[in-house]
Amino acid sequence: MKALRKAVCWGFAAVAPCELVLVLCVVGGVRIAPAAWLAMEVAGLALLAAATALLLFDYRRHRREGLPRHSAFRAAIADNVPASVRMLMSHEISLATSFLRWVTRRGPHGVHDGDHAVPYASAQTATMYGLFFVCVVETVAFAYVIPWPVVQAAALVLDIWGCYFILALHASCVVRPHVVGADGSLRLRYGALLDIRIPANRIAAVRLDRAFAHGKPAAADRTAVVDVAVGGLTTVTVELTGPLRYVRVLGQHAEASAFRFYADHPVAAVAALRAGGRSSHDSDSLTASDS
Repeated sequence: MKALRKAVCWGFAAVAPCELVLVLCVVGGVRIAPAAWLAMEVAGLALLAAATALLLFDYRRHRREGLPRHSAFRAAIADNVPASVRMLMSHEISLATSFLRWVTRRGPHGVHDGDHAVPYASAQTATMYGLFFVCVVETVAFAYVIPWPVVQAAALVLDIWGCYFILALHASCVVRPHVVGADGSLRLRYGALLDIRIPANRIAAVRLDRAFAHGKPAAADRTAVVDVAVGGLTTVTVELTGPLRYVRVLGQHAEASAFRFYADHPVAAVAALRAGGRSSHDSDSLTASDS
């Protein structure tokens, strides 16, 4: 069973790029031999059947172990899909939902009654829109410069996805602010890519601390301090009572004893944390933070 699971994983890694190449060839007007189409379809169906069989086998095994249906299904997926792939899929879904929430102006995600939203997206607005403009110009330029239809189609798909990704990433940062809970807890986020929850009883001290970020994003340095920066800056430092385990981007686990994060209004964020989530300052609307 382990060998079959490994074979299916490598099979999908090999077949997916080949399928993409065939689609791009068709879009570009390149004629594909019927035998090649048949071979790819047979390989794809065989891999799909094997993956379905593995999923059903693991689902039944977890059900026999006493897990409820939903938990057994999630455990079966975890057995067959690598953590990094699951995180990427989750990110893409969260980006799409965040983009729709931003377009329809439905308000912040995960902010309940009594919570204090801490926006942070305004520091990167100019940069994001600048990148979006560059991507649009690049998309139009490549459409005229590249003479080969297949390469032109591939570049067009990638450029359109790049434009969408930049807008969706910024949208996710707008609609997913940091959150100071009504119970004094803190939820640090960066769009759909990062979500760190800090219980109120783990917060030892909070202070204003404007600093430049150092090291990798959301990675603990040698002193176990984590930067959740925007535009290379942090404005608030939260010290913990002890090491806290958290999940980085793509599912990597790490520990931190302090977090430094950026807030558009750091004074209000610190006041809300010190007041246990209750702040007399009403946070600015997220729509305004995007302007």
